[in-house]
Amino acid sequence: MSDPGPEPVSLLIQGAWVLTMNPQHEAFSPGAVALQGEKIVAVGHPEDLRARYAPAQVLDYPQGLILPGLINAHTHAAMALFRGLADDLPLEEWLNDYIFPAESRVNGEFVYWGTKLAVAEMLLSGTTTFADMYLFAGDVARAVADTGIRAVVGEVLYDFPSPNYGPPEAGLKFSAELCRTYQDHPLIRVAIQPHAVYTCSPDLLQECGELAARYDTRLIIHLSETPKEVADCQARYGATPVGHLYRLGLLNRRLLADHAVVLSAADRMLFTASGAGVAHCPESNMKLASGIAPVADLLRRGIPVGLGTDGCASNNNLDLLQEMDTAAKLQKVHTMDPTVLPAPTALKMATTGGAQVLGLADEVGALVPGLKGDLIVIDLDQPHLTPLYDPYSHLVYAATGADVQTVLVHGRVVVQDRQILAFDLEETLARARELAKGLLAKKVGNLKSRLV
Repeated sequence: MSDPGPEPVSLLIQGAWVLTMNPQHEAFSPGAVALQGEKIVAVGHPEDLRARYAPAQVLDYPQGLILPGLINAHTHAAMALFRGLADDLPLEEWLNDYIFPAESRVNGEFVYWGTKLAVAEMLLSGTTTFADMYLFAGDVARAVADTGIRAVVGEVLYDFPSPNYGPPEAGLKFSAELCRTYQDHPLIRVAIQPHAVYTCSPDLLQECGELAARYDTRLIIHLSETPKEVADCQARYGATPVGHLYRLGLLNRRLLADHAVVLSAADRMLFTASGAGVAHCPESNMKLASGIAPVADLLRRGIPVGLGTDGCASNNNLDLLQEMDTAAKLQKVHTMDPTVLPAPTALKMATTGGAQVLGLADEVGALVPGLKGDLIVIDLDQPHLTPLYDPYSHLVYAATGADVQTVLVHGRVVVQDRQILAFDLEETLARARELAKGLLAKKVGNLKSRLV
């Protein structure tokens, strides 16, 4: 029987390093990844893959570090248009006096272009998947489809009227329709997303849980973000926010708790037994002085933890490489233990951890045959990344989003040599500047009053 020769593949990408983030923690130097369409077919040494496969295209990065695309487990993408609008304020004042009033004036086009602006920032800094909680989620999904990124989207639900769907009872219908619309989309998943225990009644929360179960999707909520939230929940319901969800039957494997900063010993035990996950947003929690989430302890307990940036109004950037650095160092100083949350663990939170908490572990988060071709290339040919002794250390403690050179999502090159290929960046920037003009006058007035 004749030798059929090398197997055809669509793309071979090779570099100085490949970090797979697979369960065996395999790394290859040099390394390569072979893709056929949207799927990874092999990972290994370049000479081995070149002998086995005949690629239609080769991308060669002699000084490149290849790793899975980063996963932003919690953000509000369109809030990129609110960046710098209200800074240096406590969460409750920031939210009630600035953000909620500003959001009451947004519409679908505002959200569409704000999301595209955020996607540009995320792709250029290595994020290939994000979980979004915001208004006009249909327009968020439209922006995702038009830009080629991967996302979990969902309409934020409250007890009060929304500028999108109107009265509260219409929010669940809107969310259900969104689930049906995108149930077979290759890049978009829909989650059910009540805002928080202080903006959603127990009845609404339970209805959200039922809807998430019906569509077999995630239930995502801001939870235990501040001491005030916990104290108010205890006064109103006689339980912590975590205990409140437990009583309502919602603390289970579907739940993704955004922030989870203020957790009692009992809360942590409930989380451990539930299978629920946490989206850790250290920079936003620091900026709003919400506190420090006990991430090292959560990880020791086996609780799944992903990494998020939160929105640009409370961070103020979407650079997940920078967020890894902050997450690792914050836990070290919080516990006074330099061995806590080492670099590989921080990277895991931003890759496989994010995939796990979002229910995407069978699709993304690692460079493994059969998973989707979501990967990034870091340019190591930089003074601050030379020499290289430990690639995990460099990624977490030295690299920034500006070092991302090339990005693939679903096997498609969407950023190449720091240039966005998937959509028109200049148009997006121009529309963002135009939309911001309506917010500028109010911002200047607030700024003057705070400087007096």
